[in-house]
This record gives sequence, structure tokens and C-alpha cells, in this order.
Amino acid sequence: QVQLVESGGGLVQAGGSLRLSCVASGNIFSINAMGWYRQAPGKQRELVATIRSGGNPDYADSVKGRFTISGDNAKNTVYLQMNSLKPEDTAVYYCNIRGRYVSHNVFPFDSWGQGTQVTVSS
Repeated sequence: QVQLVESGGGLVQAGGSLRLSCVASGNIFSINAMGWYRQAPGKQRELVATIRSGGNPDYADSVKGRFTISGDNAKNTVYLQMNSLKPEDTAVYYCNIRGRYVSHNVFPFDSWGQGTQVTVSS
């Protein structure tokens, strides 16, 4: 199995920046896609940004120009750089990584992080 551990959340004032990290551990064979999602209180989980191996990133309209997703497959890590944060960005942020892992054979995995709280004060 593949487990994800997130870090980097916290409290920041509007206009500030945070960088989230998500590290995958396990016998990873390959990574196909990485992404970040968020869920605000009383709302459904929504896509923030995704990136496929060898592809261009894709962003929710609400974060375009402010957030940047990047991945380091050699380190099995995905980052989310968040700039010009707004109070409406307040949410629990979850990372998601999909790929294949090795356990006597090669199997697909679709793993989620535990979530990290981001709070933006006005």
C-alpha cells in the first residue's frame, strides 16, 4: 500500500502565502497523477489543482494565477504553492496521488492524504 503524509498548513493573513507538501511512501513503481483538493465546512470536496506525469497542470478557476502545483516523482512528492491567499481559500486540503506500486506484482493505487487545515484570516 501507499501512504501519503501532508504538511505545511496553518494560519495566515489574507494576501499571504503557504506551501503544502505531500510525500508518498511505499514500494512505488510509478506515479501517473498528483492533485490537491479542498473541503470547506458545509461544502463538498472540490478540485484545486492536478498534474499528470509529463502533462501540464490544471487548476480550478478560483485559484488560477495564485496557486502552483508541482511534482517531484523522484521524491514521490507533490507541492502546492499558494500565494495571495483569500479568506475563501480556508479549508482542509487533501493531496491525492495515483500510480502503481509493487507487491510481488504491480498494482494500481489511488491514495489520499489525511488532510491539512489552511485558515486565511481577513
